[in-house]
Amino acid sequence: MDANPDEPGTVAAFFDIDNTIIRGASAYHLAGELYRRDFFGLRDIAFFARHSVLYLLFGEDLRRIAATRARALRIVRGRTVAEVVSIGEEVYDQVLANRIFPGARALIDEHLAAGHEVWFVSATPVEVADLIAGRLGATGALGTIAEHEDGVYTGELRGNMLHGEGKKATVLRLAEERGIDLARSHAYGDSVNDIPLLTVVGSACAINPEPRMRLYAAEVGWPVRDFRRRRRDVKRGVRTGVRSAGWAGAVWAASAVVRGLRRRLTGR
Repeated sequence: MDANPDEPGTVAAFFDIDNTIIRGASAYHLAGELYRRDFFGLRDIAFFARHSVLYLLFGEDLRRIAATRARALRIVRGRTVAEVVSIGEEVYDQVLANRIFPGARALIDEHLAAGHEVWFVSATPVEVADLIAGRLGATGALGTIAEHEDGVYTGELRGNMLHGEGKKATVLRLAEERGIDLARSHAYGDSVNDIPLLTVVGSACAINPEPRMRLYAAEVGWPVRDFRRRRRDVKRGVRTGVRSAGWAGAVWAASAVVRGLRRRLTGR
């Protein structure tokens, strides 16, 4: 809908998910369960591990991101959305529910109590983002969309990854559709990849920031809130922030999955 220029626009709060609301990369836990259910095998793990190492050594590369994304999408090709959503619900109940930062949950509740719309904006698959948003009472979620027809994944991506500038563009479209007043709205994120999103609102805040994000927030004067209660959590947040920097890394978290491969091969 178009906003009425004579009425104040809706106030909204936009939240990144990984390391902002949930400790670690949410889709990594989904990937672990998919692996246990034979969605993908050892060759896939080796592929993702190699590209994860290259990312850590040399940073993002569009060709590597495209190759990893294509492989990840191929894994779910032919599987049903209902199957993945059902697995996601189990993962949320068994794992993710216990990884919600209480401070982030309280902040979400404060915005909802104030009558604000609350949107989760994440590079994680939209099925995961929708699930988390629904469980936490948010208005809705925006995530990366794997194309599906008649409820079955095609192995293609619909649109682009919801990452970096993609988050900004998607929120701008949402604001226009729903009459959201971005100048009065809020945004929260932990990574430099969230900077484009945070720059479109009037009130931005870095939550559990990675080192580069903390420096940037200090430069531009954004407030910082850290919901990690222990130093160990801070260190873990930095590591998982790196893992979730790209969509494929967030989904498959290959460097971490390698540990599962090692346990499988060695029995430890």
